[in-house]
Amino acid sequence: MTEHRVDTGTAHSARIYDYILGGDDNYPADREAGDAMCREWPALPVHMRANRDFMHRAVRHLAREMGIRQFLDIGTGIPTSPNLHEIAQEAAPGARVVYVDNDPLVLALSRGLLSGTPEGRTAYVEADMRDPAAILGAPGFRETLDLSEPVALTVIAIVHFMLDEHDAVGIVRRLLEPLPSGSCLAMSVGTADFAPDEVGRVAREYAARGMPMRLRTHAEAAEFFEDLDLVEPGVVQVHRWRPNRTDGTESGGEGIRDEDIAMYGAVARKP
Repeated sequence: MTEHRVDTGTAHSARIYDYILGGDDNYPADREAGDAMCREWPALPVHMRANRDFMHRAVRHLAREMGIRQFLDIGTGIPTSPNLHEIAQEAAPGARVVYVDNDPLVLALSRGLLSGTPEGRTAYVEADMRDPAAILGAPGFRETLDLSEPVALTVIAIVHFMLDEHDAVGIVRRLLEPLPSGSCLAMSVGTADFAPDEVGRVAREYAARGMPMRLRTHAEAAEFFEDLDLVEPGVVQVHRWRPNRTDGTESGGEGIRDEDIAMYGAVARKP
């Protein structure tokens, strides 16, 4: 495997996210950036936790209610327990998960990801989302997922780092294309619809550190789900996606203000 050098002197989106969520896999540059962003928008930690909670609820719904047993997670990020495979395999011990990321720190930490239930399987693919062919052609993808059975494609909090020239909608469609009928898409999509000034300032902080963002309106977020069958309640802010639970897991959106959330989320099924 190629050796990667982690640039600890430059802030990185995954490490900023880890820092704001209370993780330990970050460096002074990430903490400086995270603190600056939280000064611009104090609700940022609430927003990030709500996005993480959406992922938990979506994966549980996919595994428990929709019977999905295979997951392709794009832009995995730094491990934060419970990880996707832990949630999926708690609901379905035989679930298979392929994690995809191109960050060297995530690669270094992924060894801790690659353990799940004895019945299930997890794998890690080092690839860039902007190169779907590299993902779909990777041995870890081909050897772990059975494309005769449905797969859930999860794309959580990543497409706001894809600019117009990257054609994020087209990339998601290319990743969905080989997945069979009954497969699903679960996504969260960054937006400035609810707190445009505050979120705009956070976006400028990211851009100043070499991480420009493309925030999307509700209509633009909905484009990712065209020709798919949306699960109720459709494309909504992440804290409003099926927040009420009776099984003791996170409750979702109670007490969270709309203006504190800058992410749309949805789950949809491929006909």
